Amino acid sequence: MSENTDPLAPREEESDAQFEPVIKLTEQVETKTNEEDESVLFKMRAKLFRFDAASSEWKERGTGDVRLLAHKETKKIRLVMRRDKTLKVCANHLISSDMRLQPNIGSDRSWVWKVAADYSESPPTAETLAIRFANSDNANEFKKEFESAQKANSGEATEEEKKEEAVEKKEDEAEKKEEEKKEEEEKKEE
Repeated sequence: MSENTDPLAPREEESDAQFEPVIKLTEQVETKTNEEDESVLFKMRAKLFRFDAASSEWKERGTGDVRLLAHKETKKIRLVMRRDKTLKVCANHLISSDMRLQPNIGSDRSWVWKVAADYSESPPTAETLAIRFANSDNANEFKKEFESAQKANSGEATEEEKKEEAVEKKEDEAEKKEEEKKEEEEKKEE
């Protein structure tokens, strides 16, 4: 092959450019989400919408993981949803017993409910929200967990919790009887 001797022709050159950072970041910044004192009861990917009354249409609020979080001390359960990538909060409200999940017209994989105060925006606003899942099974699982959270927040125990309490009570009684028997045997031996 012959070399190109034309001075205007582009030439291949090796580039060995290295750039050093102007500022070195050594300190880790701790970010607080206010979710540290809560445990995740439910988590599923969904798309959230809010109803805009002024234009009478649904507006997308974001896509991400909807989570039901239970506070470790107060045991209150709230719904929190953050957008993918930006992690901006698009839903944040306590689940109350007066909320009614209603099926969205024409879809078996979405639910609609009204919120008295959603804290994802400042100041908190009353919203009509809709959530859509990938399939109807996911939507039904969300409904089951949502209604369970409503019962928990209102103070009603679910059937499972009642059964667990009954089992614990029986176990406690059995342990108490065993201790009493041991004490009686020890007295007899003395």
